[in-house]
Amino acid sequence: MTKTSVSLQDLRRRIYVKAKADKQHRFWGLYVHVCKMEMLQAAYVMAKENNGAPGIDDITFEAIEGSGLEEFLLSIQGELLSGMYLPMRNRRKEIPKGNGKVRILGIPTIRDRVVQGALKLILEPIFEADFQEGSFGYRPKRTAHQAVHRIADAVVHNKTRVIDVDLKAYFDTVRHDILLKKIARRVDDHKVMWLLRLALKASGKRGVPQGGVISPLLSNVYLNEVDRMLEKAKAVTGKSGFTYIEYARFADDLVVLVDGYRRWNWVLERAYRRLLEELARLDVKVNEEKTRVVDLTKGESFSFLGFDIRRITTLSGKWGVRITPRMKARTNLLRNLKEIFQRFMSQPVERVIELINPKLRGWVNYFRIGHSSRCFSYVKDWVEKKIRRHLMRSRKRKGFGWDRWSRDWFYRHLRLYADYKVRYYGLKSTASK
Repeated sequence: MTKTSVSLQDLRRRIYVKAKADKQHRFWGLYVHVCKMEMLQAAYVMAKENNGAPGIDDITFEAIEGSGLEEFLLSIQGELLSGMYLPMRNRRKEIPKGNGKVRILGIPTIRDRVVQGALKLILEPIFEADFQEGSFGYRPKRTAHQAVHRIADAVVHNKTRVIDVDLKAYFDTVRHDILLKKIARRVDDHKVMWLLRLALKASGKRGVPQGGVISPLLSNVYLNEVDRMLEKAKAVTGKSGFTYIEYARFADDLVVLVDGYRRWNWVLERAYRRLLEELARLDVKVNEEKTRVVDLTKGESFSFLGFDIRRITTLSGKWGVRITPRMKARTNLLRNLKEIFQRFMSQPVERVIELINPKLRGWVNYFRIGHSSRCFSYVKDWVEKKIRRHLMRSRKRKGFGWDRWSRDWFYRHLRLYADYKVRYYGLKSTASK
């Protein structure tokens, strides 16, 4: 889980063990731990590691530490203990999604991030004990790559009918009353519930803010019953150690896979119907235009967590799976890099490389798990040409300077990011076709 002091780790471990052993237990006496200085210090460290822009009060981490971190945390502790704490409104920031659409981030102040972080630290081990195996989003020791691997493994084991679910504005539509009832099943502490209500109201009458520290945990709690239903469907339809349904969810990105044999058509139909029923109970809308059933045996593909996934025939004649970055993901990367080249057109090339290297490193590290060689080659060539144009422009010349600089010079002398090596997952192909 989150890196904390030994005593805090021990507290969280004891809470997790109790929650795992007794699924009906409701925890009380939690608020006193939320208010402890040790908890607030750990929450501040967690907030600072994530960095992020200041909230509506424009107070930064530098300003807080310049004025005195201990006094800052003591003031929060005093407000919590006296019951006088009130969060500020979240600062709204629009993030372009493409096609003219935007995603709205709700950014709390650092003060409110610390309080949310303390809440998360005390509530996370309770609900981690309840979360299902197919849930991967924003959970300790779980990654997007593990979710992709789970789906890819299902594909090569003949789960070739895919329910590709798109939830409509999920984070913005979470109902506070339903969410708080779900949390109250495990939390019998009115002060903790009061604090949660305050955090939720700061984002509006409905929804959990994308940008809130505790939002990922709350969004997983909200959809846990959907995961539980899918786990039950997987167990009920299984036979002699084989399963005929699989799923993976990362936040609001959900796919369900069903065995491709015709005898399991009823599983596909029932799973789809039950899924829609569970989502309807939560008042979560499905985007009918984007939600679809995909048949991988017909050469179709689906997208999951930025990857395009399709079934292929391997060189040995067995079924395999091909995982490639979505074209949209590549386009977004190049758009971001292009903005840097344009904005810093008059700057030395070393400065430009200093800015683009972290973006390249992060993007490549995420997408290097699949069959990304062709995409990586395109990105690498594109970046090299942009660097050449930048250098030639600084010399008031046209062209790319092919005879001036070798490719090796870019990577050895300028330290341009160079690690585009692909690391394939070791998936076993099935013998059936």
